[in-house]
Amino acid sequence: MTTRTVLTFCAALVIGGVLIAGSMHAMGKADEKTPINDAYLTAKAQIALFSDARIKGSEITVESAQGQVTIRGKVDSSDAKLAAEGIAKGIDGVKSVKNDLQVVPPAKREATDDKDAAITTRVNAQIANNADLKKAGIRAQTNAGVVSLSGEVQDLMTSAQASWIVWQVPGVKSVTNDLTVKEKA
Repeated sequence: MTTRTVLTFCAALVIGGVLIAGSMHAMGKADEKTPINDAYLTAKAQIALFSDARIKGSEITVESAQGQVTIRGKVDSSDAKLAAEGIAKGIDGVKSVKNDLQVVPPAKREATDDKDAAITTRVNAQIANNADLKKAGIRAQTNAGVVSLSGEVQDLMTSAQASWIVWQVPGVKSVTNDLTVKEKA
């Protein structure tokens, strides 16, 4: 294990422990009609994925919104991809799972990681150079050339513009737009 992997693991355990402790404390005081929050679902899924031997959980990111869990990252095989989805679906409170995992064999992983980091850097630069998008709070993540956009934007046009601009970045194979539009008050 590299130092980076160990530090990532330790950070995940600390963050997960804090989130679960806070959620469990809140759940202990809540009645049964209180829904489980998204931070709890994210932490619970990250810990479950990280602790399963079939999956390299440190290479999977988890996001939750209104009970829908999205898993992204790289796994070694199709079996690991299916196992990750099954684990996420098995967590209490999860309504659905969006599996955006990419199957990348270990031999190709290092080259893919380097390319993905460069693509993400170029995508973030394009977003920062656009007056409409730079203040939108858009997060980009690249896995095997597939750029996933997440965050909350003001309107549907901003979401569409973000997808279009990202498509123009060299090296992008496709764009997954998971941006949500803010509800108007």
